[in-house]
Amino acid sequence: MTRLIIGTRASQLALWQTNWVARQLRAHHPQIEIVIRTITTKGDTQTETPLPQIGDKGLFTREIEAALVAGEIHCAVHSLKDLPTEPAGVIASGAKQSPILSTEIASSRKPLLAMTHSLTLAAIPERADARDVLISRLNLGLDRLPHSARIGTSSLRRAAQLRTHRPDLQIVNLRGNVDTRLRKSASAEYDAIVLAAAGIARLGLADRITEFLSFDVMLPAPGQGALAVQTRADDAATLQLLAPLDHTPTRAATTAERAFLRALGGGCQVPIAAYAESRDGVLHLRGLIASADGTRIVRGETRGNIAQAEAVGEKLAAMLKRET
Repeated sequence: MTRLIIGTRASQLALWQTNWVARQLRAHHPQIEIVIRTITTKGDTQTETPLPQIGDKGLFTREIEAALVAGEIHCAVHSLKDLPTEPAGVIASGAKQSPILSTEIASSRKPLLAMTHSLTLAAIPERADARDVLISRLNLGLDRLPHSARIGTSSLRRAAQLRTHRPDLQIVNLRGNVDTRLRKSASAEYDAIVLAAAGIARLGLADRITEFLSFDVMLPAPGQGALAVQTRADDAATLQLLAPLDHTPTRAATTAERAFLRALGGGCQVPIAAYAESRDGVLHLRGLIASADGTRIVRGETRGNIAQAEAVGEKLAAMLKRET
């Protein structure tokens, strides 16, 4: 029996996502034995500091990637929007080449590389709803919230677009997992909070949503709503196991979005948003870059061949760079 060890964060949402991936794998490979290993990341331990102040690429992924590089897990499940577009330069602890407890998979391994450039996205499953949602204790939509309403978010992208749409809003830092944020949203400290629709739906909490925010109001983070299943680039056996989970239209769309982000040099410290979708073999990409205070925002759209997704993202980034 093939034994596959999957690494993930320990949050309720991360475990839901990983168990979903495990179910898909079992459907394609009924004989597989799956072990889920939880790993604590820096982002899980620094829960009160605003994300832009931490300013750390790989905040929710570096320790998991290190476990991959070390050979402690076969693959990892991430929220794609959390995964940096550039290698984080993670070195496994002691750069050791520890064996994995699966003779069938481990026997196919080549010597492990120490850096994350040896990792690859083996599968990007079909994306869920990429929109953001408003959850309000006042049960009011964004346009009906009172003047100077207090909105909770730790995202510069969300904050900038909220300020563009309604300059009177007060943005209040909000960190923590989904359960923590929902609990805080009921307090008088916040009139409303903004979260990703996909995470709320995956946890069966859609009844808490006050309003789905349109892309005209709130363009999502690159990769939002999509999962990423990561493994080592030289691990042919695991790559083969994961291949059936890959969704070509989602991979193309998110590749364009991430190429756009990478070309702009952005991360959690720059308000950047993008969303792409394929229609009849044509990839349509829209994106924006904003000042942190939302006073200046540059938007653009482009389209291109779905087979040239990365070039589509780079093209839009170049267009917006000329306007900033």
